[in-house]
Formats: sequence, structure tokens, C-alpha cells
Amino acid sequence: MRSPLALSAIVVGVLAAGCYKPPPEVLILNGNVLTVDNRTKHDWSNVEVWLNTYYRAAFSSIPAGGRMQAPLNYFVAGFGQRFNFDRMQVRDLRLTAKLPDGTPLEVKKEFEVDGLDGVLKKMNKK
Repeated sequence: MRSPLALSAIVVGVLAAGCYKPPPEVLILNGNVLTVDNRTKHDWSNVEVWLNTYYRAAFSSIPAGGRMQAPLNYFVAGFGQRFNFDRMQVRDLRLTAKLPDGTPLEVKKEFEVDGLDGVLKKMNKK
């Protein structure tokens, strides 16, 4: 028979696991719109978002607790080519910025891999 202390520890563990919320994503894709969500207590300055390592969108700053939204066709490559959501696939999304003390901030969106690439990666992890 289990002691009341062990049972209460199990109940607390289950409740704590149920209350856990993963941290909110910084880079959120919703169709043709990217949302950059700064849920930190620090302002971000010199914000650059890179799409597929070739297309870029820049924002002067995103305040603490703020968010910015941009359609994906706002992203421009070096020679003025715009990202075409209807014909291109988003494969890589990264953000760089500076914190108030000058520390660099880098965020990379993790995409789930599907198709044959996803199956092979899962098999290699085992």
C-alpha cells in the first residue's frame, strides 16, 4: 500500500505537468503573414528577419511585449526580388537583433520535417 505522502507527490507532479506551458514562439507563420512576438522584458533593436537565408525584412525595433507583422512578400533579396509565397516554400526563418545592453539575440524557427527526409531523420535518431 502506498503512503499518503507518495500519493500527494504523484498528484502534485501530474498537476504541475498539466500546468506547464511551453514558451511562446517568437516567429509565427500564419499563411502568408509572419508575426514576430517579443514576449521578453527587453526591447529589441536592429531587428532583421531572414527568410530562406536570401530574403530579408528589417525593423528598427520591437518593444518589450510587442509584436510586428509582415506579409511574406515584404521580404526582399539583395537585387530587389520579392519572396513569392505562391511559388516558393519557406524552409528557413531566422531573427537577429540587439538587446539594450548590446548583446546579440538570435532565434531560428524549427520546422518539422515531413516526407522522406522526416522518416530518414527519425530512423537515424533511433
